[in-house]
Amino acid sequence: MSRRLPRIDRSKITTVPARRRRSKVRTLQEAKPHEPGGSFADFLDELPGLLGAADLRVAVEATVRAHARKRTLLWGFGAHLIKVGLAPLVVDLMERGLVSGLLMNGAGCVHDLELAMMGRTSEDVAPALDDGSFGMARETAERLNGAIAAGSRDGLGMGAAVGRELLDGRYPHKDRSVLASAARLGIPVTVHAAIGTDIHHMHPSADGAALGATSYRDFETLTSLVATLEGGVLYNIGSAVILPEAFLKALALARNLGHKVKRFTTVNLDFIRHYRPQVNVVERPTRLGGRGISLVGHHEILVPLLAAALVEASAAGGPGGAR
Repeated sequence: MSRRLPRIDRSKITTVPARRRRSKVRTLQEAKPHEPGGSFADFLDELPGLLGAADLRVAVEATVRAHARKRTLLWGFGAHLIKVGLAPLVVDLMERGLVSGLLMNGAGCVHDLELAMMGRTSEDVAPALDDGSFGMARETAERLNGAIAAGSRDGLGMGAAVGRELLDGRYPHKDRSVLASAARLGIPVTVHAAIGTDIHHMHPSADGAALGATSYRDFETLTSLVATLEGGVLYNIGSAVILPEAFLKALALARNLGHKVKRFTTVNLDFIRHYRPQVNVVERPTRLGGRGISLVGHHEILVPLLAAALVEASAAGGPGGAR
């Protein structure tokens, strides 16, 4: 038979005055209802000053402050950003001077080239895998592999090599291409490929030595960019493994070579929280005095919101200007 416990006597608890207790939420932080016809700046000002909305403001303010001080602004993203139609927003930020450098995975090149070449991308993998046709698009592979081989011969990184191909070649939709626009604007793009992960690696035109050489040159370029990140901002959008790992190694190498890279802001955006970006982008790199931010949401909603907020804050003349 179980032992009977004495009944708790709640009449003996010790209370504290509610007004003296520390509270984390105040009415001043609450959202404001949006009025019909209001501006986007009004909408930003109406967001609550709590959690993700507060972090969004911090990210925007850090970016605009870094831009005003001519600090480095690095934008990293996986291919999903391009696949969901956000390349024109990245190009716009580049043209506004809000991008110092870009880092991508190999699949980003595939989708950026296909959209520039024919205005569409992203095959239906499941049925194509069933019949053996997945990844067998001839023109995609030939143009990417040809550009990378030529870039290797010329001492270029993969980003510069593919960007040159898109900028100089006959691509009817290259104005909205991230890689072509970066080449046109002189903005460095680093592509961090994992051999065997991208569709053009399967084709006979693929040259493993060229893939490795151009991607390794891009790692060296990334390290040079990260070495200038003091006071700047790094974004990682949707890369769960490749870019967080490449960034962490570039940061370690830059610090080992004596570069001061301690106080900067990192922002990770994705639709779920992944372990590796959380530790390799948000937490570990900012231990010496920076700040790491994690924003969770669909890319096709969150990235336009962030980009528009940056445009508003920049036009308003600096941090907090859009509020």
